[in-house]
Amino acid sequence: MARHFSSSVDFGLNLSKRIHHFKGSAPAPVPEMSRSPEEYLPSAPMCYAVIPDPDIVDNPDIRSYQPYVYGRCDPPALIPLHLHGISMEVECCLDTAFVTVTGSWRVHCVRGSSMCNCQVAIPMSEQGSLLGVEVDDSEKSYHTELVSLKDEKDKQKMAKARDGYYLKSQIYIIKIPQIRGGSIFSVKIKWSQKLLFHDGEFCLTVPFCFPSYVNPVGSKISKKEKIFLKLNSGTGNEVLCKATSHPLKGLTRQAGKLSLSYEAEVSTWSNTDFSFSYKVSSSELFGGVLLQSPFLRDFDEREIFCLYLYPGNYQDRKVFKKDMVFVVDISASMKGSPLQNVKNALLASLFKFNQQDTFNIIAFNGEAYLFSPSMVTATKEAISKASKWVETTFIANGGTNIMLPLTQAMTLLRKSSHSVPLIFLVTDGAVDDGREICEFVKSYVTNGQSVRTPRICTFGIGKISNFLFSLGSSENRFSDIIN
Repeated sequence: MARHFSSSVDFGLNLSKRIHHFKGSAPAPVPEMSRSPEEYLPSAPMCYAVIPDPDIVDNPDIRSYQPYVYGRCDPPALIPLHLHGISMEVECCLDTAFVTVTGSWRVHCVRGSSMCNCQVAIPMSEQGSLLGVEVDDSEKSYHTELVSLKDEKDKQKMAKARDGYYLKSQIYIIKIPQIRGGSIFSVKIKWSQKLLFHDGEFCLTVPFCFPSYVNPVGSKISKKEKIFLKLNSGTGNEVLCKATSHPLKGLTRQAGKLSLSYEAEVSTWSNTDFSFSYKVSSSELFGGVLLQSPFLRDFDEREIFCLYLYPGNYQDRKVFKKDMVFVVDISASMKGSPLQNVKNALLASLFKFNQQDTFNIIAFNGEAYLFSPSMVTATKEAISKASKWVETTFIANGGTNIMLPLTQAMTLLRKSSHSVPLIFLVTDGAVDDGREICEFVKSYVTNGQSVRTPRICTFGIGKISNFLFSLGSSENRFSDIIN
């Protein structure tokens, strides 16, 4: 799909060479570009005119002689529209950024007597999630809304809707119907994305790199870009700015909070992503809890909380040694993607161990299969052997017996004293002795059979697993917990 999109943009850029922007002028030159698909994918919020009929391509202000073009574009060509103004507001809270981009685009490539559909392309960074789109022009307006799919009519309506889709991971495309040639319309886009944490710093990157061909032709056209950044670290500690891609100026500064802005008249639009990094000043580990009550008339009346921890910048603190046992269900019902996802997560986790950590793996169905009769130090050789063992042993068949492998895992960790003992239990089974298993673990702890109490992280896959073992999702969480 991305390759088809790229080809359509390539076709559109060549088609736009027909446009004469001034009376008697030659068509504006379009820069030569590589034909790699990645070159044409949007690296900032963009709008495109959808051109099924090449005959409508012309300057909407001054008609020029255009030789008739026979045939139609199949698939339709995509001509990137000229950008006439862009502003961005970013609000960061803890590890999440809420981004709002407002831009004005002109349909510069379609004659004024014609209309065309347009497409909005929205690239988002780490774990981006689209929150809403609003479109306004002189004739009409559009907005997205959340549909609950309560009944069959809603489901049928959604099945027919083809206005939005993911071009590829983190790039969303949405259609705007029938915009008149020469008109200027505004688009407001809202999404959320995650901040990354690396080497003690929070890092934010927002796609904001515009290609040269979206710059409007003509020196008298004003081009203003604005960025407003509001930061709430969730703490009372000082926030230290480390690096920024655009020259931000400070507006307000409070304990744990910061407001910055950038506004400039530019000759060409931003040709680099907006990036910003900061750290919270503290030499000690600290954290807090945020509580949120349900909103009025919210169908989900449960309260929610957010627990956050900052590691501090004290570099000499020792990391706890970990003793980990992975207990993985390989029964027949795990066949296919469930077992493959668990295998991928487990193998990724193995390569994130520290060399002082120890580990073991127990695969189970009606029986239990141990990688090693004792805990193994996480050397490169041991991890390599474990990876090969997983590949040959994780074959889905048989029933589900959780008590046996869990007992073996507790026994393996019985002598852990100067480390953190951890058990990761992954299953999709609905066993009859779920409460008996919990009672066994409770009695094992209260009777003091272990030097240190193991922490048991349960991951229930699917809808039928016991609710007692359904506290998370196994696909991508092992490495997060280990780190």
